[in-house]
Formats: sequence, C-alpha cells, structure tokens
Amino acid sequence: MSKGIGLDKGIVVAIDGPSGAGKSTVARLLAERLGYLYIDTGAMFRTVALAVKQANISPEDEQALAAVCRELEIAFERRDGAYRVLANGKDVSEAIRTPEISLLTSRISTKKAVRDVLLHEQRRMGQDGNVVLEGRDIGSVVFPDAEVKFFLSASPEERGKRRFLELQAKGEKVTLEQTIAEVAARDAQDEQREHAPLRRANDAYLVDSDGISVDEVLGRMEKIVRDCEAEQTTS
Repeated sequence: MSKGIGLDKGIVVAIDGPSGAGKSTVARLLAERLGYLYIDTGAMFRTVALAVKQANISPEDEQALAAVCRELEIAFERRDGAYRVLANGKDVSEAIRTPEISLLTSRISTKKAVRDVLLHEQRRMGQDGNVVLEGRDIGSVVFPDAEVKFFLSASPEERGKRRFLELQAKGEKVTLEQTIAEVAARDAQDEQREHAPLRRANDAYLVDSDGISVDEVLGRMEKIVRDCEAEQTTS
C-alpha cells in the first residue's frame, strides 16, 4: 500500500476494472460504508460523450472535444437516496447509460484533450482524501500514490449478462449475445487505447466478482481499507 498522501489528509481508494464489472455500484456502496465521498469518474467521461453526441461533433476532432470539455460543468448530487449526475445543471443520469454512449465513451476517453481536463478535475475533487474513485486508470494514472487500490473484474460473459439484465429491465430491446459482444468490444478498445490503457496497477488488490455477491465484494474491500486506516492511525 502506497503512502502518497500525508497523514494530515484522508485515504484515497482507487477502484479500476473493465466495463460492466460493477465498479460504480461497489464504489458507491463502499463510500457509504466508509463515510467517504464517492466520485464517479466513469460518469464524467460518459457525460462528455453525451455532450459530444448532442453537439454532433466528431470524436476525432481534438479541438472541438477540448471546447466541449471547457463548456461542460459536471457535478454529482445525492437526491432521494440516489446519486445523480448533472451536466450544466441538467440531470443526465439515465441518458449517459445507453449502449451507444458506452461505446462513444470508450472512443472519446482515449483523447488527450478530454483526459487532460478530466484528470485535473478528478485530482482536484480527491485532493483531500477520504474519497472513493472508480474508473480505468485511477490507480495507474490519476492517483498512482493512492493508499488503497483495487482492480475489480469479472468474465466478459458475466459482465455481459449483468448488463443485459439491466438494459432489459429498462425496456431496451437488446439480446444477450449482442450485449456480451459489446462488452468484449469495449474491453478491446480500452486495453488498446494509446492514452492510459486499461491495466491493473502493480500494487492493486485483484477482486474477481464472478460467482460472489456484492456484499462479499464489499466486505473484502472494506476490511482492506479499514486495515489501512488503522495503520495510518498508529503510524
């Protein structure tokens, strides 16, 4: 476990992993258990992707991407027991979760113009510690000195099945085979991208969620963080 943040600051918990591994759910619930601030970095990239789609600009146009990022104010709020994502004051929590936005997110998240702006914002949000952040390069790039790092994973088939059930519950017309294929395509894009490709940090705890409950995952992760807290207290 790293010691990048001084004892006068709180702990940074970084959770990385592939699309559909359940990072957002686990990060949110873990933050609630710990009493930490939850920062959904994946939602930040998704919000940029939605803005790019709405502006009808090419995800290859770095100058236009930079302009979109500069004009976009992303905020999180807890409302009626749920976390909401706001883009320039408008609730986009549902709009950023479609398969189309998922694929577009993977494309724009490779762009330096986007990553530079959001990297600065993520570090600003988490600079005081006592935060849980999730994404694909939190432990390897955004907070390489985070006290606790996790890499949450699951097989493409398991992740595709989870995503299929989520979309089906929302009334979207998708097939299981199509959803698994989209998850595999997202993995390939994330692993092969030029800037900050998906990878497990050397000092990250691997948590494979295949066949175990969310509560079991949370229990394992909370114990590790609590142990780190205790170590800092006695240092």
